[in-house]
Amino acid sequence: MSKILPRVPVDRMSLVRGATDVPLSEQTVHDVLAAAARQWPQRDAAVFLEQGIRWTWSQLLQEVERAAAGFWQLGVRKGDRVGIWSPNRAEWLVTQFATARIGAILVNVNPAYRLAELEYALNKAGVRVLVTAAAFKSSDYLGMLQALGFGGSAGAKLPRLEKVVRLGDAVTPGMLNWSRLREMGAAHVADLPPADSLNCREPINIQFTSGTTGAPKGATLTHHNIVNNALAIAQCMRLTERDSLCIPVPLYHCFGMVLSVLVCVVSGAKMVFPGEGFEPRATLAAVQAEKCTALHGVPTMFIAELEHPDFKQFDLGSLRTGIMAGAPCPIEVMRRVQSDMHMHEVTIAYGMTETSPVSFQSATDDPIEKRVTT
Repeated sequence: MSKILPRVPVDRMSLVRGATDVPLSEQTVHDVLAAAARQWPQRDAAVFLEQGIRWTWSQLLQEVERAAAGFWQLGVRKGDRVGIWSPNRAEWLVTQFATARIGAILVNVNPAYRLAELEYALNKAGVRVLVTAAAFKSSDYLGMLQALGFGGSAGAKLPRLEKVVRLGDAVTPGMLNWSRLREMGAAHVADLPPADSLNCREPINIQFTSGTTGAPKGATLTHHNIVNNALAIAQCMRLTERDSLCIPVPLYHCFGMVLSVLVCVVSGAKMVFPGEGFEPRATLAAVQAEKCTALHGVPTMFIAELEHPDFKQFDLGSLRTGIMAGAPCPIEVMRRVQSDMHMHEVTIAYGMTETSPVSFQSATDDPIEKRVTT
C-alpha cells in the first residue's frame, strides 16, 4: 500500500526568487559574440596554449563565420543536429558558435564515450554531421566511427550520420577535414542567412546528462536559456573585459560551454585553455603566463593543483575569482584556495544541465561557511 504524505502548509513551503529588476536578454548566441567583436575587436578573446593559437575577438568571429559558411555549404540548416566529439581544442569553440550562427543544434558528445555510448548519443539526437578529433588519450575516435559502419558499410549502425569532419589537415577516406571545411566557407561567407533570422527561443544545444538511471538523457537548451544563464553568472562573478579566465574544465560539459565560454563572451573576459584535458601543472602555468584573474574547476582539480609538487614555483597573484562546482567543497580546501591561490572571491555554483545549468551561486563576498555548506 502506498504511503500518503501529509500536505505541507503554504506558510512552511520554500519559495526562492531571483532578482527581476533587469529584464531577461533576448539575444542569441551569435548576437553576444558579434557584440563582443564590435566592442573589443583587438582584445584577446581566446588562447589555446597547447595548440599555439591566440585570437582577438574580431579574429574569433572571422573563424566562426568561415566555419558557419562551411557547414552551410555542407547542407546544414536551422534545426539540424551537428555533433562535436573532441577534447578542448580551438575547433570546439569555433563549432559552438558556427552552429549557432546558422541555427543548427550543437550536440555535445562526451570525449570519454565508447562504442555503445557513442552509437546511442548520435542516434538519439539524430546527428547529421559530426565534427570529431582523430583520437584522444587511449580512444581512437576514427576507428570507433568506422567500427560503427560509417564510410559505407551495409550494416551501418549510424543511419542518420551523413558527414564527418575530422580535425586537422590529415585526410581520411570518406571524411572531410577541418582545413577543407574552412576553405569551403571562406569563399561563401556572403551566402550565410541573415543573423536576424535566428530566434532566441529556438533550441540551440543538446547536452547529455546522466540523469538518475539508465541511458543518458539529452537536455535541449535554447539561446535564451544559456545566454541568460551566462549573463547572470558573469554578473555574480563581477567579470569584465579586464578579466582573464583559465578554463581546464571540459567544453563538452555545461561547466566549460556555458559557465566558462559564454560567460567570457558576454563579459569580454579572455578565455585561456591550458590543454586538451586537465593537467594540474599546465593549469598553474597557464594562470601565470596569461595573468589569469579567474580559474574554474571541480574540487578535485583544485586539490590536484594545490598538492602538485611544483605548486610554489608559480605566481598566482593575479587570481581573484572563479567557480568551484560539481561536488561539495571541503572547507579546508576552500581556505587554501582563498589563501594560497589568492582566490578570495571564488564562488560556488549549483545547478543541473536541464537548467542551463546554474540555479544558485554564492556571491563573491559571502562568508566562507556559507559558500561551502549551502
